[in-house]
Formats: sequence, C-alpha cells, structure tokens
Amino acid sequence: MANNNEEEEEAVAPMVKLGSYGAEVRLLQPTLSKPNAFVSQASLQLSLDSCGHSLSILQSPSSLGTPGVTGAVMWDSGVVLGKFLEHAVNSGMLVLQGKKIVELGSGCGLVGCIAALLGSEVIVTDLPDRLRLLRKNIETNMKHVSLRGSVTATELTWGEDPDPELIDPTPDFVIGSDVVYKTLMQLSGPNTTIFLAGELRNDAILEYFLEAAMDNFTIGRVEQTLWHPDYCSNRVVLYVLVKK
Repeated sequence: MANNNEEEEEAVAPMVKLGSYGAEVRLLQPTLSKPNAFVSQASLQLSLDSCGHSLSILQSPSSLGTPGVTGAVMWDSGVVLGKFLEHAVNSGMLVLQGKKIVELGSGCGLVGCIAALLGSEVIVTDLPDRLRLLRKNIETNMKHVSLRGSVTATELTWGEDPDPELIDPTPDFVIGSDVVYKTLMQLSGPNTTIFLAGELRNDAILEYFLEAAMDNFTIGRVEQTLWHPDYCSNRVVLYVLVKK
C-alpha cells in the first residue's frame, strides 16, 4: 500500500521552474536508490571528457580513511553535477557565461573546472587542508586551456563567516553536494540559484538537510530525463533551490 501512495504522490507533485534554470523540476522529497558508480576511488586520478577537453583529476585515496575526509576523492554526485551543468548549457536550459559561481566543498575540483569551461567566473572553496589538491587540479587542467571563464580557489569552513569576495557581489549560482544549511543562507541572495547533488550514502543526513532548508528555500528535484544522458545514476539526486 505504501508503494501505491508513493506513486500517487509522484503523479500529483507539481512541476515548476525555479531560479535561472529553464526547465521544470518536480517538487518532491528524495527517495532511496540503488548504487551506481562513475568513479574509482582507489585510483590516483579520474579522467573525464567535458566541453571538448579531457580533464585529469588527481585523487588522494590514502586520505579516504581519515574520519570526516570525503573531498580527497571523487564521488558520483560530483561527476553527475558537472555533466548536468554541461548538458543544461548545451541544451539551452541554463546560461552560465559570465555568471559568478561559488562552489562549496569543491574537493578535487572537477565541477568547478567544468563550470569555468562553460564560461563562469568560478570560486571553488574547501577546508584549508584540501586546498593543495584542489589548486593542483585547477592548475593542471586549466593552464593550457583557453577559458571562456575563470576559476580560483579559496578557503571556506562551513558555518563560519565567508570572505567578502564570496558574497560581494552575491553569487548568481551556488553549487555543491552535501552542504551545510547555514552556509547556503550566508552565500545566497534573492536572485541566487542553487544546484545541489546529493549522494545517497547517508539518507538520514540528506533528509535532515532538506527539512531544515524548506523553511527558507523552495526546493525542486531535477528529473533524470534532464540530466546528461550518459551520466544518470540512481544513487544521486539533483536539486534546485531558491530563497523564498
């Protein structure tokens, strides 16, 4: 009976447009999914083609066992989010040229590099001990590329006051995965569109975040039919958020 109720909720959930994203998204809560990986976290690097370029993203597998450290390797959510942005721009659903983007918890830097290739002025952020790997990947992948945009890296500890460069002017877009609610509130303005990719490795945390965020944000889930067709995963969910 529960499954029938879920199907009925799926059928009646409204489709709406949110922020600067041109396609409609369904206003739903996340559901459990089956795992499906695009990454090898035991490898020293991840290779991915994007925007006509071959990106080589260095990883630090030895750091993965450290408590609280997830940004030293790539996750499905980062690959899906980066390829979603590329697909959304190419399909005319999203304009990133000249837009200011702040990425939270950038980790290895893949998504920020893709956003810069798409013409955005990107600031990638992470904790101080993650910046060395992040900057190395930016330098390695961007130095020989004729960028339409730009990408720089800076420190940001979630929950602490952000540097002025992050909020003045207010970002057009905030992107990330597994972010902290307070940080989203600090960085976003009334015209900011937020894209979040949630990895379903800890459903309780994701549910808690969404419940808290719904107090001040309108949240929509992006259907997989709007993702990059070669990078769809039932282990990942994509959301669009705008401030109420």
